[in-house]
Amino acid sequence: MNRLKSPKELEILREEILSRKALQKVCVSICLGTSCHAFGGKKVSEAFQSEIERRGIKNKVEIKNTGCHGFCEKGPIVVIHPDEICYVEVKPEDAQEIVSETIVGGKIVERLLYKDPNTGEKYVHESEIPFHKFQTKIVFDYNNKVSPRSIDDYIALGGYLALKKAIFEMTPENVLSEIKEANLRGRGGGGFDAGRKWESARNASGSPKYVVVNCDEGDPGAYMDRSLMEENPHIILEGLTLGAYAIGSNKGFIYVREEYPYAVENALFAIEQARERGLLGKNILGSGFSFDVDVHRGAGAFVSGESSALLTTLEGLVGEPRPKYIHMAEKGLWGKPTNLNNVETWANVPLIISNGSSWFRSIGTEGSKGTKIFSLVGKVNNTGLIEVPMGITLRDIIYKIGGGIKGEKKFKAVQTGGPSGGCIPEQYLDTPVDFDELTKLGSMMGSGGMIVMDEDTCMVDVAKYFTDFLKDESCGKCAPCREGLDRMSEILERITEGKGMPEDIELLLKISSLMKDASLCALGTTAPNPVLSTIRYFRDEYDAHIIEKRCPALACRNLVEYLVDETKCTGCGACVKSCPSNAISGKKKKAHSIDQGECINCGICFDICKFDAVVKR
Repeated sequence: MNRLKSPKELEILREEILSRKALQKVCVSICLGTSCHAFGGKKVSEAFQSEIERRGIKNKVEIKNTGCHGFCEKGPIVVIHPDEICYVEVKPEDAQEIVSETIVGGKIVERLLYKDPNTGEKYVHESEIPFHKFQTKIVFDYNNKVSPRSIDDYIALGGYLALKKAIFEMTPENVLSEIKEANLRGRGGGGFDAGRKWESARNASGSPKYVVVNCDEGDPGAYMDRSLMEENPHIILEGLTLGAYAIGSNKGFIYVREEYPYAVENALFAIEQARERGLLGKNILGSGFSFDVDVHRGAGAFVSGESSALLTTLEGLVGEPRPKYIHMAEKGLWGKPTNLNNVETWANVPLIISNGSSWFRSIGTEGSKGTKIFSLVGKVNNTGLIEVPMGITLRDIIYKIGGGIKGEKKFKAVQTGGPSGGCIPEQYLDTPVDFDELTKLGSMMGSGGMIVMDEDTCMVDVAKYFTDFLKDESCGKCAPCREGLDRMSEILERITEGKGMPEDIELLLKISSLMKDASLCALGTTAPNPVLSTIRYFRDEYDAHIIEKRCPALACRNLVEYLVDETKCTGCGACVKSCPSNAISGKKKKAHSIDQGECINCGICFDICKFDAVVKR
């Protein structure tokens, strides 16, 4: 690659790239995000390459291996541009037909179109699919247009023009002012004003100053940052470089958890490409401004996602948080002024500098501007990554984008904000989603996890699950978090086993209050949220477990009985063969029965019965 030595050379390069792309009339965009990769996306791509070469149309058709398109459960996804024809669940053997019928023949392969499970309607274009139609994509808009391994793809779409604008047309103070006026709040959890954080680091004494990308992301069910880093690492690099320019930093770090191999690979590849192009390193675009980035792989501890703990691990120490009276902006990495934001926050920065703070403020609510990326998972028909404007309601997310609850079950709750978030019940489905409104309900925005639960979910068991997760991930440095989570886990275990006592509720509330007041870091102060929100909104389920010794959702093993419905049992014997305690008996082709004295409530018979003859009580 030629090193760019001036802003003019960047403009010339962009024009050359656009000219080359104009000669290729068709682009086949193939999702190779982690999910589609697991579904065989790489083999699909290879099949397209082979078929296009066989037909001798390689110069007319571009194959683009992209990052996540968002609709993860329907992968591998193939989108054919410029017509935006979208095929889902594509297999390698489908490549020949798609090339023959669609690319050469201009016809649609009906069987590969997305079919709405509720209406049966088929959709040709990706943007028309309800999952995509009701989103507002600004950060994720690049997802099916760029290859994470191609800096030219990013430059063609206007990449690094924000950096050029900043370092040649704006002062560092101007860039900082634009971010402050945009009211960009951190997308990693607390929603702190990014501009104020930048300003504190800029004004702090001491050098060098550092900027850091937090791509640790340990929340169960959350993978927004991973996908952004996998699909378009250059937008994060550009945002980080802009932040460094505004703050006065010459060194940055991207902290990526070890479990994200593709994110690490693509980040390293992007850094090398940016250096070769002169967009990273010494004397960027001949401006005199120098900035470089290293990638650090985290060891996987959940607590390392906490800002001060992350910096501690960057220094090569055990990931433990620091007291909050020490501000990172003044004494962060190696005791020097440091600014840390998560992946999604940095990805918004080039868009703000390019389009202006007023554009960004036009999206969202009074206190929460722009969009937010969520991972929509759980008992919902359409799962995947979504980008929506701040202020959209939970109902619209779950029913318009998510397509409603699986199996026509009844909605019970949605948990937002990861394991430290709260569970929000049905009566608040019309709540606008932003930082402040979710906090009022006892939950939080967090990094963007959103888990939908249906009528078969036990809310006491949910509180226990997340409490156990946080207990295992606590660093143990402070007693309120360490001991508090242990005690809460014991109490919740007792309740789900039918051994709870009425005073347990008050004890859970007291422990939660102490943890919120006295824990060292945000893991401890927010850890009680699942317990507090489920007690607040689902107190009747706690009472049923404690007083009536039953689980209304029929989910807690020790509070459930398994019976055979004689009218449905065919006597096939599958349950008899699978029962580990030999509790089921009966003659062939006759209704069977379960000996409650021998039954260990494992639920295997319930899971394997093809005739729905085993029921819970």
